Amino acid sequence: MIRALPYIGGSYIGLVLLFLYLPVIVMCVMAFNQSELYALPITWSTKWFAALWNNERLIRASTNSLWLALANTSVATTIGTLAAMGLARNDFPGKSILRGLLLPPMAVPWLILGTSMLVMFFWLGLGRGLHTLLLGHVALSLPYVMIVVGARLAGHGVQLEEAAATLGAGAWMTFRRVTFPQIAPGIIAAALFAFAISLDQFVVSYFLASPGFQTLPVEIYTAIRKGFTPEINAIATILILISSALFLLVARFYRFGGER
Repeated sequence: MIRALPYIGGSYIGLVLLFLYLPVIVMCVMAFNQSELYALPITWSTKWFAALWNNERLIRASTNSLWLALANTSVATTIGTLAAMGLARNDFPGKSILRGLLLPPMAVPWLILGTSMLVMFFWLGLGRGLHTLLLGHVALSLPYVMIVVGARLAGHGVQLEEAAATLGAGAWMTFRRVTFPQIAPGIIAAALFAFAISLDQFVVSYFLASPGFQTLPVEIYTAIRKGFTPEINAIATILILISSALFLLVARFYRFGGER
């Protein structure tokens, strides 16, 4: 029985991974199925990828989502990293309270957050638009960035930073030559979290986007209401390949444990 435990554990993990990946695999396979009604057996074709390039709405929505996700990643990662460093390297009254307040935004349903953001922005006179949409995505991403980077900072003390300071290094040089190389894997992981959250975000995008500006999740929702088209499978497959390649590239240079 003891000898069989590794096989049982491996089988269990395999079933969990199959449960997670099977819907994605089916969707990617159906993107290459010539039948519009998913008839079996599969007739392999790139018909829907060719049709995708003529679907201006999906292409425009995908472009909007990618640019928004990149902007959100840049802003949220920068602000979140600086905030995490401030919490990790400074002691001040209310520090534990601020750390605790990072968790509720991650637990509150996004529907409630989207509604509250819409009400707040209209109350402030900002309305709906790209500026409020970006603010909403950044607000959702910040807790994840701060927690991931903060966990990385917690694993590295201030000894090396203090040693660099005693040797005459200024604040910027200490950060560039000592702190940043140590926390770089955490920053990369946090940036990937921010990118994925923004690219996948539907509720906040639905509430805060201005008329005429559609992100991909909102456009897919609109298209499904009118009737599902396999072109959605095609664009989803392309995004999955891009995201997977990005994650594999990061994993190639940084291990999850933080060692390079």
